[in-house]
Amino acid sequence: MPIKTPFNTTIKPLYAAALLLLLAEACFAGIGALVKLTSASASEAQVVFFRNFFALLVMLPWIISQGVQILKTKRWYLHLSRATTGIISMYCFFYVISQLPLAQAMLVLLLSPFVVPIIARFWLNERPSRLTLFAIVLGFVGVFIAIPLGGQASSLVILLLGLLSAVLVAVTKTTIRYMSDTEPAARTVFYFSLLTAIISFVPVPFYWNPLPAVAWWAFVGMGVLAAVGQMAMTKAYALAPASDIGMWTYSSIIFAGLFGYVFWQEPVTMAWFGGVVIIFYAGYITSRQRLL
Repeated sequence: MPIKTPFNTTIKPLYAAALLLLLAEACFAGIGALVKLTSASASEAQVVFFRNFFALLVMLPWIISQGVQILKTKRWYLHLSRATTGIISMYCFFYVISQLPLAQAMLVLLLSPFVVPIIARFWLNERPSRLTLFAIVLGFVGVFIAIPLGGQASSLVILLLGLLSAVLVAVTKTTIRYMSDTEPAARTVFYFSLLTAIISFVPVPFYWNPLPAVAWWAFVGMGVLAAVGQMAMTKAYALAPASDIGMWTYSSIIFAGLFGYVFWQEPVTMAWFGGVVIIFYAGYITSRQRLL
């Protein structure tokens, strides 16, 4: 069913899902930049907790406006499972960010779109077409052309943690799709924020560091971006199959490259631009085949 907009026009679900996922990935790249900013002064436990805590605070007024009925669920086990995989993924990914340039760290996480169709095939019985599979491989190649791994990224520990984070992100996104028939976006995001805040608080007292003012502002920013990104991603995967829009997750490398260049002077090369073109083309042909 087409999606109504405030301008009395309609957007096909696949287009709407792609745009929402682009917004989500921009937010997640922004979170990565803020995590990198705070990594020198805050412990990993503090970063994970405050990212989730402030996201919950941002969500509360909107949740209250929806009414208490939005919180009723019979699928609490899926919410708990998603929160658990999300927490583990955050710890892995935030560590990778602290060890690598931002764009390279985001690159490691971008293995998840390659995993999503595989999980969706066996869990949700969603069959990606040959063109979708080709586009996924093409996008994967584009990422490595844009920012090839080297130096610290060759570390086995970092690569394994990055791969684990990517797999868990893929599981999380597929879980959203699985729950979307009964769980609206607001409920899914609220329980994710609530459960991850509760779980991630446990180690904080044992890893507390004094924090400068800039770290607190960064945590607030993480919360806002996390809430917006989670809502956008959840709605996107409710509108379209994970195997069809997961390709757009590659867009976060573009945002990460921009943030890295602006704030940390990470170089942007012609190879990077070439990879970006390939990534966008792969995303285009994935969406185009569904709209024809």
